[in-house]
Amino acid sequence: MIQYTLKCDDGHQSQSWFKSAAAYDALERAGHLSCAICGSVKVTKALMAPRVRIAGEDTAQTAPVLHEPASDVEKAMIELRKKVEETSDYVGDSFAQEARAMHLGEKPERSIYGEARLDQAKELIEDGVPLMPLPFKPKQKLT
Repeated sequence: MIQYTLKCDDGHQSQSWFKSAAAYDALERAGHLSCAICGSVKVTKALMAPRVRIAGEDTAQTAPVLHEPASDVEKAMIELRKKVEETSDYVGDSFAQEARAMHLGEKPERSIYGEARLDQAKELIEDGVPLMPLPFKPKQKLT
């Protein structure tokens, strides 16, 4: 795994993990990268300094922050992501089914977030299911 700091054409920066440098290159060539802040697809790797562990360094420490949020918008995006993740259940690609079941009263209502295809989201909206797109992609769950 390799972590890159990504930068969009508007100057927003975010960090993301990739399976390898080749995997990043393939995603970039295919146009599958986008800015986590504004959604721009003009994303490149930012200049980065490698993190080298010094002998005897406490490995329990958290990694240093590479940059502070650049703008109020970036700060708001970070806070929104934090609030969504703390107060909602991640349902992954079952979002459409879960939202519909809650709307029909088949499951108890709760705050959820996840992924849905455009056609699924459109059907939910047409059926009166309340939803809103998030301005960021959910972090991948490892479990």
